[in-house]
Amino acid sequence: MKSDYNSKVLQVIKEKKLLDNDNFDYIVKKIKDDKSLNIDGVIKNTHIIDPEEYAQIKSDIIGIPYKNLIDEEIDKKVLKLLPVNLSKNYKMVIFKRIGNILNVGLVDPGDFSAIEAAEFLAHKNNCTIKYYLISEDSFNHVLGKAEDIVQEVGEVLDYAKEKLGKSEPIDTEIEEVKMDGGNFDEIIKSAPVSRIVSVVLKHAVDGRASDVHIEPVNKKSVIRFRIDGKLHNSIILPLYIHNALIARVKVMASMKIDETRVPQDGRIRIKVKGERIDFRVSTLPLVDYEKVVMRVLSTPKKVPSLDELGFGGQLKGEIEKNIKKPNGMILVTGPTGSGKSFTLFTFLNKINSESINISTLEDPVEYNIEGVNQSQVRPEANFTFASGLRSLLRQDPDVLMVGEIRDSETAELAVHAALTGHLVLSTLHTNDAIGAVPRLIDMKVEPFLLSSTLNMILAQRLVRKICNNCKEEFDPPANLKERVKKSIDELSEAAFYGKVKKGDKIKFYHGKGCSRCGGTGYKGRTAITETLIFDRKLKDIVANGTNMKDFQEELDSRGYANMMQDGLIKVLNGITTLEEVLIATKQT
Repeated sequence: MKSDYNSKVLQVIKEKKLLDNDNFDYIVKKIKDDKSLNIDGVIKNTHIIDPEEYAQIKSDIIGIPYKNLIDEEIDKKVLKLLPVNLSKNYKMVIFKRIGNILNVGLVDPGDFSAIEAAEFLAHKNNCTIKYYLISEDSFNHVLGKAEDIVQEVGEVLDYAKEKLGKSEPIDTEIEEVKMDGGNFDEIIKSAPVSRIVSVVLKHAVDGRASDVHIEPVNKKSVIRFRIDGKLHNSIILPLYIHNALIARVKVMASMKIDETRVPQDGRIRIKVKGERIDFRVSTLPLVDYEKVVMRVLSTPKKVPSLDELGFGGQLKGEIEKNIKKPNGMILVTGPTGSGKSFTLFTFLNKINSESINISTLEDPVEYNIEGVNQSQVRPEANFTFASGLRSLLRQDPDVLMVGEIRDSETAELAVHAALTGHLVLSTLHTNDAIGAVPRLIDMKVEPFLLSSTLNMILAQRLVRKICNNCKEEFDPPANLKERVKKSIDELSEAAFYGKVKKGDKIKFYHGKGCSRCGGTGYKGRTAITETLIFDRKLKDIVANGTNMKDFQEELDSRGYANMMQDGLIKVLNGITTLEEVLIATKQT
């Protein structure tokens, strides 16, 4: 039966051309090698088909109507007919009630225990059921509505107020409450505070937040999530709970609770929906209180392709060729938060194999890579990038990844490692790709050594992607259209990729806002980049003292795409907006 189902699904996937040949062959081989595998699980774990498209395939084969609940208006009273814990257990939601008919969405229609539970509930309420097949994304979206963070925290806070003898509602102005030591210790250890922190961390992960801020603002404790690069207020709590929240985070991160005068760093590891998530925690003393920022570190289940990262056209091929070279240096540059570490993580995953030894020095280790020797520097123990690099060179490495080149000693060691038969990957804080060369020379690296080692320098920024569900074409002001046209006309044919070709009529897109993107018109982020591939001509310019004017003239003569121009190509491909590119490249 399972084999027959797998075959039918594969046939539809092939007919609809939902996968390229490589991915299709990979799925076929996976199922052929292990007859016990169900194709649903393989597709889910590899993330190579859109969940909604795949749910529609299952619907056609099984014969249960498909429903996309992401844009569905759902009455919370109807949602509450099925308790959240049962909904999670059976991956089932009640999303509509019409008279005595309950519309029930199932992720797995083959789960007979879920159907049994639904029938029991319907019988109890004198109802009948109409079943629909839904994707796991739809299920999680609806469950998120049932588990509203304000409601969850509010319920917990009501209990916490009772412990403290308070009675103010959650959204009122609250005077600061001075608590004696005994009462404060009690609330830190109490279940309500632990529950509030757990709810906040869980919603941060579910909401795709990259950072969580807990800070005192105007006699309130404000929790903000950074999503797609923008901070959003998530929930506002009374100030009297703030110190207890900070203390609870410190306990979880193995920090000193009684140390409030100096900044501290720590790490929290939790499981959300069976997935291990790390939070890098930083505390900062303010005038009267402390602030906490937690960076969400989640290793992706599927390594993104270079296209998904934002590298397209001929550039993608050049990058693939350079990261497979046996020696030399590859640098990724950009400010903090521009995705440098994630780009290096992707590069390392693509070249990782049992035949080569890859070692890294990071501060801190952000993404775990199976089979790679990852070390975290500890300056307080004199284990720095420089001293660690010396040690790694005695570990018989083929590939070295140094988290950041910060000083002359690290720069010199990295260059010599690249000269002696190692591939070295690292990052630098420079504004553009060209700026990395004079920066390294300022660090006392000899130009002739640099020219011998540099393979590639890549600079990047992150911009928000237009939500595919509400994307539409629009017409910007004439002066902006002319500005874009003038900029891309300077590019060579090779700089274009995607559906845009040199000389095409230019089109612009934006997102009008929908429930899938929270009304912002954006969902997810991508990189805009500029990449220098060092051929003999560019290496000669570097060796001769790096005259930046000569460097730029050579690039201009080739029609080289700088970061803004790469962003404009993505704008015309409908990936991001002109506004995002101009802000990211400081062109507004």
